[in-house]
Amino acid sequence: MFLRQFFDRNTYTYTYLVADKNTREACLIDPVFEHVSLYLNFLQELDLKLISALDTHVHADHITALGELRDQTYCNTLVGSRGDVPCASDGFRDGKYLHIGNLKLKVLFTPGHTDDSYSFYLESENQRMVFTGDTLLIRGTGRTDFQNGNAEQLFDSLHNKLLTLPGDTIVYPGHDYKGWTKSTIDEEKNHNPRLLIKEKKEFVEHMNNLDLPNPKWMDVAVPANKSCGKRQDISHG
Repeated sequence: MFLRQFFDRNTYTYTYLVADKNTREACLIDPVFEHVSLYLNFLQELDLKLISALDTHVHADHITALGELRDQTYCNTLVGSRGDVPCASDGFRDGKYLHIGNLKLKVLFTPGHTDDSYSFYLESENQRMVFTGDTLLIRGTGRTDFQNGNAEQLFDSLHNKLLTLPGDTIVYPGHDYKGWTKSTIDEEKNHNPRLLIKEKKEFVEHMNNLDLPNPKWMDVAVPANKSCGKRQDISHG
C-alpha cells in the first residue's frame, strides 16, 4: 500500500492519496481544487491511475476537486449523498467496501458534524487506519451547528462507531490547526477533551454552546461543492 498526506495551508485541510502498489490504482480523499496540478503530477511521477476521488462530506471551508479530477482523469466521484450532489458518480453505503486495487476501504456512516459525514477504515499490511474527515479530529471533533449537524448523532458516531475500532488504529483527520498529522484511537480516547465527556447530555450541551464563527468561505464553498466544485467563481484564496 502507498499512502501520502497533502496539506492545504489556507484551510488546514488534509487530503489523502491511497494506492495499491501492485495494481497502481489510487484514490484521493478530500481533494482541494487549488491542488489539482499537484495531485496529477504526483500520480504521473509514481505511475498511479486515479480510479476514484471522494469527499468525506460536503465541505464548507474549501472547494472540492472532485469535478476537475473527473474531467481530467475520468475517475469516479463519490460523496455521502448523491441526492445533494447529483454530479457525483455515486454515493456511499454504510458497511460496504470501496475497492482500490486489492485494498478495501470500509465505509462508515458517521453523521453529526454534517448529516452526510462518512469515515473510511482500512486494514493493510498489518496496519489499521481510519480517515475521519471532520468527525474526529486530533484532540477535537467537528462542530455541529450547520449543514444539518447534530450533536447527539456526533456523540453516537464517535462512541458507537469510531471508538469501537482497535486502539492502535491510526487516525487521519480531515483538518488540523496545530500541525499534528495523525493520532490513534487509543490516544484520542485517553486525551481528546471532547471524548472525555462521557455523558451524551453533557456533550450535547457543550457542543451547542461553542459559539463559533462560520467558516470564511462557507457561502461559496457549500453550493460549489454540491456541484462537484465546478463553478465559475471558485477563486477565493
